Amino acid sequence: MKTTTALHAMKLALNAAWDYQLLTFPNPAVGAACILENSSILSIGAHIIAGGPHAEVYALRDAYTALSGDTSIADSDDAHHIHEYLRTHHNGIFNSVSMAVTLEPCSHIGKTPSCALLIRDLGIKRLYISVRDPNPSAAGGAEILSDSGVECIFGVLEDEGQKLLEPFIRWQSNPFVFFKWAQRLDGTIDNGTISSKSSREHMHALRDRCDLIVIGGNTVRSDRPTLDARLVEGKAPDVLIYSHNNEFDRTIPLFNIPNRQVFVEASLEKINKYRLVMIEGGMGMMEATSEVANWYLSYIAPKIGGGSQTLGVIQEDFEVMNAKITDNIILWMKNKQ
Repeated sequence: MKTTTALHAMKLALNAAWDYQLLTFPNPAVGAACILENSSILSIGAHIIAGGPHAEVYALRDAYTALSGDTSIADSDDAHHIHEYLRTHHNGIFNSVSMAVTLEPCSHIGKTPSCALLIRDLGIKRLYISVRDPNPSAAGGAEILSDSGVECIFGVLEDEGQKLLEPFIRWQSNPFVFFKWAQRLDGTIDNGTISSKSSREHMHALRDRCDLIVIGGNTVRSDRPTLDARLVEGKAPDVLIYSHNNEFDRTIPLFNIPNRQVFVEASLEKINKYRLVMIEGGMGMMEATSEVANWYLSYIAPKIGGGSQTLGVIQEDFEVMNAKITDNIILWMKNKQ
């Protein structure tokens, strides 16, 4: 197979994985693609949520449906059912299929069955892998496959694969912290709703995954936010209000959600007790949290006018990790080293 085909397939797998970055917490974001012998892309899959099918399983499910015409599992999200059905019904249909995966297929059986064993049993002969699995309990899938005669080629777009995996590696032992804001094309960040409904749903889905939200005291007093995940019917994470002044209207919804802890503290030390943390705010919070934020997430709306506040005189030079254009621009970034 041509190198350009493997690179193209891996780029598609990476892009699919980025759509679910952090949404798979505590699992890593992973993408996969199935490739035919004629170099055409047969299917693309991504891990969507912890406990659900892995990226390889979705890609193999869709590849099977396309090749066989059998739609019995086309809409299934049951990992165990998909594994069992493919093993029983594949009839050698994958013998001419290769795969590109952003992360070494898992070897262990956890909430879902082993992807490495499924790939082996379906008869796939070649696997392109971006990075090895850093999780000792899941690593070793490539060894299983190689011992079974599957050609495993590592290092395909490895730098990009490592960037995708950064949050997962960090939250194994430390909090992973990202700063989120929405802005218009003119840089304004105030005065009403800025981002689109789909972007707000994405942000609420991230809140649902987070352990903690950090916000400034002035924002709480002026905006009176709820800071929940109602747009996706998700949970309301704990909240750290970073403030030297403890005077707040405690009747607002933020303080009155069951099973939520709200802390008002003059330091950011509380962050260290959590694993996935979102910071929300403007210029003051960006400056105050610059030493703890690992990444930055910006929703840029195609609008001009309607606001007056910007991030001010802050000067940061970001590396764009991933950019997605929908009805807004979504940028994942980190500070350049």
